[in-house]
Amino acid sequence: MLNTTDVLAKRPTTVAETGLSEALLLDLLVKHIFTSGVLTKEILVNKMAITGGILQYLLDTAKKLAWIENRQTTADGQMRYALSLAGELHAKQAFARSGYLGLAPIPLAQYVPICRKQSSRANPITMDMLQQGLKGLVLPRDLLHKVGPAMNSCRPVLIYGPPGTGKSYLCRHLNLALGDDVLIPYALAIGNEVIQVFDPELHHSVDIVANHNPLDLAQGHDPRWIRCHRPLRITGGELTAEMLEVRFDNHSRTYMAPLQLKANNGILLLDDLGRQRISTKQLFNRWIIPMEERRDFLGLQSGEHFEIPFELILLFSTNLDPKELVDEAFLRRLGYKIHFDALDEDLYRQIWFRVCDELKLSCTEEVFRYLLREYHQGCNKPLIPCYPRDLLGIISDQVHFMKLEPVVTQSLIDSAWSIYFV
Repeated sequence: MLNTTDVLAKRPTTVAETGLSEALLLDLLVKHIFTSGVLTKEILVNKMAITGGILQYLLDTAKKLAWIENRQTTADGQMRYALSLAGELHAKQAFARSGYLGLAPIPLAQYVPICRKQSSRANPITMDMLQQGLKGLVLPRDLLHKVGPAMNSCRPVLIYGPPGTGKSYLCRHLNLALGDDVLIPYALAIGNEVIQVFDPELHHSVDIVANHNPLDLAQGHDPRWIRCHRPLRITGGELTAEMLEVRFDNHSRTYMAPLQLKANNGILLLDDLGRQRISTKQLFNRWIIPMEERRDFLGLQSGEHFEIPFELILLFSTNLDPKELVDEAFLRRLGYKIHFDALDEDLYRQIWFRVCDELKLSCTEEVFRYLLREYHQGCNKPLIPCYPRDLLGIISDQVHFMKLEPVVTQSLIDSAWSIYFV
């Protein structure tokens, strides 16, 4: 039975079906051989992510151009290929034009429809899905009723409230509620220019046990796509205007995708809105069209511009007053504005004793009531979700340092509170 990814991105069997020019594929072939010295057909198939039939055509063409020479076969009978002097010269010229060395890219025309079809909104989130994905978190139920519909919306989401109320913590777990996998292109081809998209720190590939031969033309999805969990890209104070555009490295002569392209078919969280290096007004001006029309416009060093899907869940999180960040017109464009605040006593208790279990600490109800009475009420401190983990973390450190019994006591709470709060 075919996997859905096999249907979505069928394995090409000819050069024409790859959507790439023969020249681009030949350049990539000779660059791989030039870098490695001598390669077998099977290794080249894996390095370029093309089928054996396409590779054989490229090898035959390169031989006619006198770029490739056969070398002695391996012990198991595999032919080995190396470059001739003419092939080495062409490889150097190819590297001078583009330093890209990786899998064969996906042409933009093939990327757009697959990216659209993989939209998380094609499979709307339900309350059951959200509860299952966030089952490890303690959250007010009314918050779930706001967050769930917001993720199904095509509009950006602003999450705001005091520090420590769990805004970032929740956002960092939301992709678990999506629960499915998507295909991420290793690289995109804009004409003969190649932009690398796949980022191993962001795109976590899903291991698939495949029993088919990699040289087989018919089985499996197009290997130029990497099957991954839906990405969650987080950025904050380090965000600059340059990170929103295609970047060209003059030294390596390679293009890198902007963060919103890497986050496509996933979630992009801009944490601490208002503290990034690009002004909030500049940021919103840059993303007016993408936020409203779900398409972005990017450019290459040559001056060529192209349209790309903006198919992601866009989240903004801030501790600041939203009205101080942007004017009312911009706030209106943020379809959902969800306020986070302190917890009620019951939810705070749940978090406190859950963290105790995680840290292997014992705590009585009497000691917990002491914390509420003497400090939260006595010092007029709200029940902020981050306090249990922070305070109990300090207590755990003290227990280990002083070789105490793993029991939360009033004196340990006194000490942790005095250390934690200024």
